[in-house]
Amino acid sequence: MGKNRQLRQIEDLDTADQERTRARMAHLLEAETGFRSGSRFWAQPGKPRPQYDPEHTTLTQRRLAKVAELQALHPHDAKILGLGQISYRTLERMAAQFEAEGLMGLADGRWTPPLRGHTSIGPEVAEAIQAVHAETLHRSKVSMRTKEPLIHQYVRERFGPEAEKKIPHYTTLWRVWKEWFGPQGARQRYARSAAAVEAGTSQVVITRPGQVVVLDTTPLPVKVLDDVFAEPISVDLTLALDAFTHSLVAFRLTPGSDSSVEVAMLLRDVMLPLPMRPGWGPEMEWPYPGLPAAVVAEFAGHPVAGRPVFAPETVTSDHGSVYKNHHMVQVARTLGVVVLPARTMRPTDKAACERAFGGIRSLLLELLLGYSGVDFADRGADPEDDAV
Repeated sequence: MGKNRQLRQIEDLDTADQERTRARMAHLLEAETGFRSGSRFWAQPGKPRPQYDPEHTTLTQRRLAKVAELQALHPHDAKILGLGQISYRTLERMAAQFEAEGLMGLADGRWTPPLRGHTSIGPEVAEAIQAVHAETLHRSKVSMRTKEPLIHQYVRERFGPEAEKKIPHYTTLWRVWKEWFGPQGARQRYARSAAAVEAGTSQVVITRPGQVVVLDTTPLPVKVLDDVFAEPISVDLTLALDAFTHSLVAFRLTPGSDSSVEVAMLLRDVMLPLPMRPGWGPEMEWPYPGLPAAVVAEFAGHPVAGRPVFAPETVTSDHGSVYKNHHMVQVARTLGVVVLPARTMRPTDKAACERAFGGIRSLLLELLLGYSGVDFADRGADPEDDAV
């Protein structure tokens, strides 16, 4: 695959080929895990089938059973799936491709269009684009119309007039620039800071629960009743989200604005088991295998709910004053937690937590009386009265 070509995406396939690819994935997951969904937590009724039960079969046995099942299909059905010549080795190859490329690793290469790219971008033009990008990154922001003559100038001065004739049209240069460097909609100072961070660091790969916990605070868009005066008040919602499992490991509601004490108590909640509350059924109890509930209950002194419990290694937060307060820093140092602030004006560093806020709002808060909307323009006529 060419260096400057875009990777294949599921959107490159038409609707019929997308369905065929997903059907291939379901067969592969059943052979690999025993479940067509890939997990026992999303098992379909009647699954797993006896010949694919992971508790009584090995991976080799499941693959051999899948080969026999697919070979027994009607030739027309097998041809539609593209598995007319299925074998054990084919399943091994499909598993490796699925692990490396995801869903598109299972798509037949004949289903996808030719790889996207630009054959008119030779090494001279590519070098010029990279050089102009590095130069304009440290200058004030300029348009693509200004960058085009700079590319021509670089090629002409470095490779000569003949090489300049090979430079493609402005439209192609603009598309290549967008593919390589993004839409360039950020402010120039933030683009420079992002480039500096990317040049000096490598991508963080999160491999286990508790490795990175993301903290963030937002005003709760629902009026709640004060338990003292029974009046509707506004509160802040502070979340702690495990970046590996995307589990909400703790949350707190703070009347008024949040404080460093509330954030410190949030870290405490992450590390301590959650007690069962009145009215909670057995489905809320401690469900984790390998660590009996009796052991956890003896340690905690009460029946324990099934919320993840661990000692976080790294905490990522924004630059709010409560997260940089000396009290919060001292608590983190005492607990052995590394505080790693997110980059300024980079919501993608906490994208999972931001998405969790949106999911909580759409799945729960919007259904409650007293919902005040995301801003004043979307506010109801009287959310305080609705809360009462």
